[in-house]
Amino acid sequence: MITGPAWSQKLREEIGKAVIGQDAVVERLLVALLANGHVLLEGMPGLAKTLLVKSLGTALGVQFERIQFTPDLLPSDVVGTMIFSPKDGAFSPHRGPIFANLVLADEINRAPAKVQSALLEAMQERQVTIGGGTHPLPKPFFVMATQNPIEQEGTYPLPEAQTDRFLFKLIVDYPSAEEESSMMQRWGQVTQQPVLAAASSGEELLALRADVDRIHVSPAVQGYILALVRGTRALTESEGGTKRYLNFGASPRASLALFQSGRALAWLRGQDYVSPGLIQELAPDVLRHRIGLTYEAEAEEISPDKIVAQVVAKTPVPA
Repeated sequence: MITGPAWSQKLREEIGKAVIGQDAVVERLLVALLANGHVLLEGMPGLAKTLLVKSLGTALGVQFERIQFTPDLLPSDVVGTMIFSPKDGAFSPHRGPIFANLVLADEINRAPAKVQSALLEAMQERQVTIGGGTHPLPKPFFVMATQNPIEQEGTYPLPEAQTDRFLFKLIVDYPSAEEESSMMQRWGQVTQQPVLAAASSGEELLALRADVDRIHVSPAVQGYILALVRGTRALTESEGGTKRYLNFGASPRASLALFQSGRALAWLRGQDYVSPGLIQELAPDVLRHRIGLTYEAEAEEISPDKIVAQVVAKTPVPA
């Protein structure tokens, strides 16, 4: 029987052949795999976001597809379309790149709303509709999207309905000086590039989710999760002349995300129960994209992470 730390270690070692650093981000990606959730990666250009997701797909041993989102992309370029066959005069579905286990939506905010909406059914229902027919997606199925936080020209902000379907929004930061030096040593060779091999499989991942579901979540921790999520909604109301910093708080999907990802993170670290500390670790990644800042908050340069930190600090921790 494989354990969480052992499974995590073999995948980390394989991904580490290509990606140096970003340990926290890699751990969150593994949590998302176990929790059956999608991930939105945000970071500056050149931080190996695409390489990280591609390496994860190779190490996991699943079918990987990359979709480069552009302003002229069509929904049929993502999900597929109906093709006419002159031989029999019938139409048959031609499946698009969405029919893969791990789909990288690169620079997702560069595509217009009609293309982004094509992902909604796939992300939530794990199925797509082509020519009036419903086609199930392969299992497991994940969407991992990237976006650039600084380039706003020619981009289309993701609607709240879509961002809410991402389990995590992860911020990819610059590597340390030591990590960047190691990158030059490893990737400086033009003729010799790291080669990754499969360290797991989609079937193994699906089987491991049964172990994750056995992780205990006490009623006290469940109440703590609800208190954190509902605490964001309380900030949408102005009391006693205080400023209102949120237009809307986190949805019930955030409670489920904290519950499921808390179990997955506990299993990865070899624990058999979810502690409040794990929930506090996961809270920024689960909540930062599910709350809407008011104009006053943006004017005062208050970030979503600061709001989440305030909610965590004010919420009593169960004993």
